[in-house]
Amino acid sequence: MTDPAAPPRSPARGAGAAAPSVSPWAVHRPGGREVGLMAVAVIGVSFSGPLTAMVATSFLAIAFWRNAAGAVLLLPVLLHERATLTGLRPRQLVSSVVAGLFLAAHFAAWLPSLSMTTVAASTALVTTTPIWTALAARVSGVHLPRQVWWGLALAVLGAALIAGVDVTVSWTALAGDGLALLGAICAGGYMLAGARARERLTTSAYAVVCYSTCAVVLALAALVVGVPLAGFSARDWWLIAAITVCAQLFGHTLLNLVLSSVGPTVVGLAVLLEVPGALLVALVLLQQVPPLLALPGMIAVVIGVALVIRGGRPTPEADPV
Repeated sequence: MTDPAAPPRSPARGAGAAAPSVSPWAVHRPGGREVGLMAVAVIGVSFSGPLTAMVATSFLAIAFWRNAAGAVLLLPVLLHERATLTGLRPRQLVSSVVAGLFLAAHFAAWLPSLSMTTVAASTALVTTTPIWTALAARVSGVHLPRQVWWGLALAVLGAALIAGVDVTVSWTALAGDGLALLGAICAGGYMLAGARARERLTTSAYAVVCYSTCAVVLALAALVVGVPLAGFSARDWWLIAAITVCAQLFGHTLLNLVLSSVGPTVVGLAVLLEVPGALLVALVLLQQVPPLLALPGMIAVVIGVALVIRGGRPTPEADPV
């Protein structure tokens, strides 16, 4: 798979007069191609939660294998695009490594929260990711229209309604809530660093470095806490393979493909659509009945996403190759 949206978009230094540079953290209105890719990605990540719930092994082991296998499976694509690595300097990979560290921190913080607080509260808090990416963009000087802020608030509220948040008062639950919120902030850092990296790197180059970094950190974490990374049943291995294909390759990787053209806040909102998507998948695979507020929550999420997309800048046209 070649990368038709391969960066860089910005003109070479000394190339003469150039248009004002656009921040990689700006909110852009996706075109038809981006919408299609994000739709496939949302379907992919929607299988993550229900499939993970069916695996008997540790969440940490699942996170390790989906990232390690994702990096290995993308290596042939990277080798096919190796011409894009010509002249690449090691410092240009720093943002990819930082994104991998944030992704590992996201898994390490959020996954334990699921057993410390209610799944509903953890899910609702971790879906605040686009709020953090938008705040970071605003602090960096990116102007976000009021319509974008209203859309973000409405979408996050809708996700909370779908999750059916219930409040559990205890020190353990409070710590779990804090970890889920930290997981959301780290996921935001993953997307922001990824947007920086995608200014210069193709999707395959960025994803291989990012996923590999994440896998190494998670392997070290598993070693420290004594979590085994092998010895699973055949059923668990097949489920981990399905999670890798659905959530990592068709989910994260396709979102990373459009990251450089729509911005991290829009990608964060696309991931937020995983909440209603996972609800439907769980209904089919696990026969879990959705909560009473699922329908109005879904409507709020869709309207919120639509407001953000309409409030974004038109997507800049790619420079001719």
